[in-house]
Formats: sequence, C-alpha cells, structure tokens
Amino acid sequence: HMIYFTSDTHFGHENVIRFAGRPYETAVQMNRALVANINARVLPRDELYILGDFSFRITVEDAKAIREQIRCERVHLIPGNHDKDWGSKGLAGTFDVMPPISRLKVNGHKYILSHYPLVDWEAMERGSVMLHGHIHSRGPDYNELNRMQGIYRYDVGVDANGLRPVSIEEIDAWFAGVENAGIARWQSWVASNPGPARDIARSLLVDELEREPDSGPTNGKGAAWPSL
Repeated sequence: HMIYFTSDTHFGHENVIRFAGRPYETAVQMNRALVANINARVLPRDELYILGDFSFRITVEDAKAIREQIRCERVHLIPGNHDKDWGSKGLAGTFDVMPPISRLKVNGHKYILSHYPLVDWEAMERGSVMLHGHIHSRGPDYNELNRMQGIYRYDVGVDANGLRPVSIEEIDAWFAGVENAGIARWQSWVASNPGPARDIARSLLVDELEREPDSGPTNGKGAAWPSL
C-alpha cells in the first residue's frame, strides 16, 4: 500500500477560498473537488495522514459526513488548531487521532509529523523529515526555499501541492541528493538574486488580517493554540 499526506483542507470554510486563492466559488464546490482529488489518488487500502485543519466552521456531523466520502479506510489525523474533539462521544472512530507531534518510520527513514512547522525536531541532524501544514504556503516556493537551504521540512498542505495529497515517495524524491550542500547553494543564490530572494520571503508571510479568529482547541491552560 501507499502512504499519503495532506493538511488544511478546511472543508466547509468559505473564506479559505479567498485567502488561500483556491479556484472555487463556494465551499460546497471546494468540498466536492478536494474529496475527489483525495479519492483519485488514495486507494481504500492506502494510508492517509491529515496534518490538521480537516474542517472549519461546520458541525462535527457535517465534517464526519465528509470524512465518510473519503474512500481510504485508514485515515490518521494530527490535530490542528481548527479541528473538532474527535474523541468525543459519537465521533470515536471517525479518525485515528494521533498526538500533536508524532513520528513515522518507513523503510528506515524517519518522518516527524505536526500541524505546526518546527524549527528543530527529532533526529533532524540525521536526516529525518519534518512534515507539517498550517501556513497555507501557495505553490512550491516555501518547500523549494527549504530544499535550497538543505532543510528537510515540507508543507504537505493542499495549497502547496496542487490541492491534492502528496505521497511519501514524492517527498523522498523531492529531497533526494539535497544533503547539507543545499545551504551553500542557497547562500550563493541569495547573493546573486537579492530581489527575488526578498520576494520569496514576502510570499511566505501569511497576512493575519485575512485570517478569522481562532476557534480551535485550547492548550489545556485556557489559552488557544497559537495561530501563525
């Protein structure tokens, strides 16, 4: 079977279409398209890891109904700041809910999974790959920025991956042969292209003013998990 990753589908969230620049007119149209994109790639016997923000601004019942349209039987969820309490009564079994920071080992390679991007993570110095969502990076610029610096960190969000899940093979191929030599290549590129380097840096900043108030779960101390 194959292993796939995605995040930040924001099923049911009308405003994500605007601030993430998605090519849809309504949340209903977006929901159908994103489910179709998942089912076109991920087979029932495969595994799908959703790294947070499955849905937003819809009821848990509606979110569960969308999950049931996804044909993959083994869907794991790393909770994000907009996810429901999937462990509550009536929702148990909707997802295999994993810890906020989880590890996955496949063919001797280690992957660290989190909704939020980390700047340091387990076995980072030994080539483990940090997979995350949350930042809604558009297109390949952010992931390319990491790769050029030799940083094994990758945004699996739909907005960075053609609105579809990305396979573990695609991620491995993305970083193949990078090693830490990427740092030297990146520094050389920035020195030669200061204007485009600034443009890339600006494109990665998410405008907080376009985001809606966080209504996700708290950190257990009464404060909400931080948004970006």
